[in-house]
Amino acid sequence: MSDQPAETPRGYVYAISAFLIWGLVLPIYMKALSHVSPVEIVAHRILWALPFAVLILAKGGQLRTIGQLVTPRILGLMTITAGLISINWGTYVVAIVTGHGVEAALGYYINPLINVLLAAVFLGERPNRTQAAAIALAAFGVLILTVKAGGLPWISLLLAGSFGLYGLMRKTVPVGASEGFFLEIAILFVPALLLAGWVANGGQGHFAENAPETLLLIGAGAVTAIPLILYAAAARMLRFTTVGLLQYIAPTFIALTAVFVFGEPFGVWQGVAFAFIWAALALYTWSMFAARRPARVSIRQACPAE
Repeated sequence: MSDQPAETPRGYVYAISAFLIWGLVLPIYMKALSHVSPVEIVAHRILWALPFAVLILAKGGQLRTIGQLVTPRILGLMTITAGLISINWGTYVVAIVTGHGVEAALGYYINPLINVLLAAVFLGERPNRTQAAAIALAAFGVLILTVKAGGLPWISLLLAGSFGLYGLMRKTVPVGASEGFFLEIAILFVPALLLAGWVANGGQGHFAENAPETLLLIGAGAVTAIPLILYAAAARMLRFTTVGLLQYIAPTFIALTAVFVFGEPFGVWQGVAFAFIWAALALYTWSMFAARRPARVSIRQACPAE
């Protein structure tokens, strides 16, 4: 029997909300900053996420107890997750602002497959036959995208690998979503401040040059904080494999935004591959609901109405 906690409806709401923000809101937001250096964007995402994280902790009454979480073990683990998520942020920004949104989508399509592999190896989660068939369909779709692209691009590899490992680490660290996000941002704050200063001293900075750019860089903290906190909370409420399959929401909207909003090319083979991936998601979702129906019947039979 699996020792993973039972999944909750709130976990699904958190996960779907996070992936919609990542897939639809964030690409458009980052594209608006395409004339700004990716290094400066990532630095300000971190810098302005810190006050947002502090506000969340203060509102929840957790700010006074955050010091109790800072043990050498937790600090070491959170340093690893902070490094992984900073790599992911930087790669994502580069992909969007340089016109490689479809490659970013490919990376996040690969990511759930990596999650399934990590879940099987480290968490003991084994897919049933229907779910395995869904994973095979998705893998075939990813293979089509990879072959037609002429090889797996580094953007896709970095996005998939960094976020897959980040999700696994955050699931196993005994720290809540808000506290964990605060610790990650606090760890990254000084390096981000140094990067922002380096860019400004080099004459390439855009912060404080004009109001629209400054406001966008400040707001990058909010669009960074909100989905990551939602994702970290969902990862603790859902099976890791479930989170992995729900992640298909984000790359789908990234791809749609890249093609229909940013004008990136999308051919017949990409359409075929996406069809395989969506068929996989539908099959996996059906298998989860089918597996829960007998459980609900058993509960009703065990607890008859009085």
